[in-house]
Amino acid sequence: MDRGGPVATVTLCRPHVLNAQTPATWERLREIGRELPGDVRIVVVRGEGRAFSAGLDLAAVSGGAGDGQPTFQRIAEADPAVAEQIIAGYQEAFGWLRRPDLITVAAVQGHAIGAGFQLALACDLRVLTDDAQFTMAEVTLGLVPDLGGTKRLVELVGYARALDLCVTGRRVPAAEAYAMGLANQVVGGAELDATVNDLVARVIAAPRDAVIEIKALLAAASERGYPAQEAAERAAQVRRIRDLAGLGE
Repeated sequence: MDRGGPVATVTLCRPHVLNAQTPATWERLREIGRELPGDVRIVVVRGEGRAFSAGLDLAAVSGGAGDGQPTFQRIAEADPAVAEQIIAGYQEAFGWLRRPDLITVAAVQGHAIGAGFQLALACDLRVLTDDAQFTMAEVTLGLVPDLGGTKRLVELVGYARALDLCVTGRRVPAAEAYAMGLANQVVGGAELDATVNDLVARVIAAPRDAVIEIKALLAAASERGYPAQEAAERAAQVRRIRDLAGLGE
């Protein structure tokens, strides 16, 4: 992780395997989430080289990840409750990116497959290069997406499109991803860094407490009816007005 003031950049650094992920990757991501300084406001997630992430390192499937972490074979042989606890630890690696006090941005080039797609989905915003492709490929291995991606995918594109992507494992090019709401922006490869930096600057320019309140309101909106959402808006606005008046807690 690199830090520049209120912005932290997390880079997957396995370009020789297109940033394929292993249990060790997830453990490090979980550690970063736990160690992140409280004054960080924005986290940018990116992949080194020509791909964001090719998903699961297949060595982890065969039991040869070589990193001392539980392999699929160990999960298969474990008591189901223990196996679910192992997967829960992997989910924590992505879950912290949804924290209400952070705005998280995925800068995606090339392939984002399986766990790579889910990592991008865990972020609040996604900026894609025009050669980027999303693929929910777990079904091709006889598996299900299990890193939080199913809920976010349905929220973004709806049930029918999410089902299509998950059960067919088809590739979604950048233009289609933008059209269906999976991408906030699509740019040429040479423009990715500048576009992400501009987005970060615009978020940083907004008052942090207002951004936190807005994210919380939007994140819960789909689960509330209008009366509950309006009540949440009222409470948030009173907190903001009191704070601006110097009367906040």
